[in-house]
Amino acid sequence: MIETDAATGARPERVRPVDPRLLRYARASRGFFAAIALVALAQTATIVAIAWLLTQALVGVVDAAPPGEIARALALLAVAVAARAVLLWAREWVAARAAARVQSELRSRLVDAVGALGPDWLARRSTAGLAVTAGRGLDALEAYFGRYLPQLVQTVVATPLLVLVMWWQDWISGLTVALTLPLIPIFMVLIGLATRAVQHRQWRTLQHLATRFADTVQGLATLTVFGRQHRAAASIEAVTDRYRRETMKVLRVSFLSGFALEFLASISVAIVAVSIGFRLIDGSLALTVGLFVLLLAPEAYLPLRQVGVQFHAAAEGVAATEDVFGVLDAARADGARPLHTTGTGSPSGATGERTLAVDGLRVRRGHRVLGPVDLHAAPGQLVLIEGASGAGKSSVLAALRGAAAYDGSARWRGAEVGGLAPAGWLAWAGQHPGLIAGTVGENVALGDAEVDESLVLRALTLACADGIDPRRHLGVQGTGLSGGQAQRVAVARAIYRHLRGRAPVLALDEPSSALDAATERRLWTSLRGLADAGAIVLLVSHRATARDIADTVVPVQPAEVPA
Repeated sequence: MIETDAATGARPERVRPVDPRLLRYARASRGFFAAIALVALAQTATIVAIAWLLTQALVGVVDAAPPGEIARALALLAVAVAARAVLLWAREWVAARAAARVQSELRSRLVDAVGALGPDWLARRSTAGLAVTAGRGLDALEAYFGRYLPQLVQTVVATPLLVLVMWWQDWISGLTVALTLPLIPIFMVLIGLATRAVQHRQWRTLQHLATRFADTVQGLATLTVFGRQHRAAASIEAVTDRYRRETMKVLRVSFLSGFALEFLASISVAIVAVSIGFRLIDGSLALTVGLFVLLLAPEAYLPLRQVGVQFHAAAEGVAATEDVFGVLDAARADGARPLHTTGTGSPSGATGERTLAVDGLRVRRGHRVLGPVDLHAAPGQLVLIEGASGAGKSSVLAALRGAAAYDGSARWRGAEVGGLAPAGWLAWAGQHPGLIAGTVGENVALGDAEVDESLVLRALTLACADGIDPRRHLGVQGTGLSGGQAQRVAVARAIYRHLRGRAPVLALDEPSSALDAATERRLWTSLRGLADAGAIVLLVSHRATARDIADTVVPVQPAEVPA
């Protein structure tokens, strides 16, 4: 296997048959290897039996043996062939089940790792690339588990046993195979070293294509307004053409490597056959032994040849597992772990009053340092965070919800928010609504296993979105609503979570930026009412009218740039 670091983008340095991280992160693979090894052992036994029984039948015909003996040998041969077919089916069945279980386990671990690493880590990665890895990439494990790994185990089990049987019967043929057999893995390594960069580029080009396509679709409206949609389409076409060329290079290399391995194996078998032929002529080797060994010789080379062929077929799955392992390694190195919350909406393990205390908070965004910010809020208070554009108002909320690294202290109920699950105490609505395909009601109750329809209606009313039917279906990213409507649905989602008792703190980032004055006044009234009912409301707004409902105003100073 080619080893890479998906988190850093480092190129592979070593080639391993199986990445040991597979056993660490996919426990289902352990039983798979044991089952495949047993099947491989049984297959090896059937190969030896088929060669021996076929030899007995052919020699019996040559020596004019009784028809009963020949018939008995042919009957046993038919049983052995049937057993080998059943074992091939069993191997396919075991591989298919293992691939499905490992896909599910790795995909689940990947999602948990991304969640544990947090939005700040995710913001520095290509989400489209991660989507390709979690989707198509892990789906390609079917070829990896169904072809490559079973063939690898078959090689490890069958090849040494077959060589030993040949050596036992005819040490010259066994020695010939033992000396020529290493040529195949040597050429496999050389071909792998020469082609791993091609396979690596193909996978990266696919991720680049996915990222470019996602970005283009997301900004298509803006590109069209400025007349740049044709250039964007041309860029996608160029990347697609590059992916086609990289794929054709991989295919050419696959065919070339397959030819090289077949050629080496054929030459090696020919050497064994010539040696056996000469010794049969001079009478130093019995026909039974010579024919038996000659039938086993191709089988000794076959598993190793097939490993190289199947590795190319599973290359995409190999690349995908490397990316997944890179993310899991990053989560493990950072000590990240999935966070859990209690059913009451309070952070697990948090104690003390339901207060939010922020002292000397400095948010780091690249080379900028935003802050410091001091903020204290108790139930029933509405805190307005204001400042110049770009001063870092939104970054304060990003730090509280785990989407940005920070220095200083930010504590909820006495516990540092960096160690808490944001979903357990904070309901947030950002400047980008972040809606998903589905009904309006499903978007409002996002993450709620049992939707309270009456509470959905109340949340929509408080968010001034009571004119939007909760049963209305939305497209991808909430298409079907205007900007102001989408913004109000996002606010309703945060309010709904608070009303469900799962988030005592409401954090709203410019919730009225797309609203008219009358609707804004209604929204301010709703937020003031929620605060009076016991909520802590953190409001980021540049509107002067927001000061009329605020209990406290927290100014945010422009960013500092460290020397």
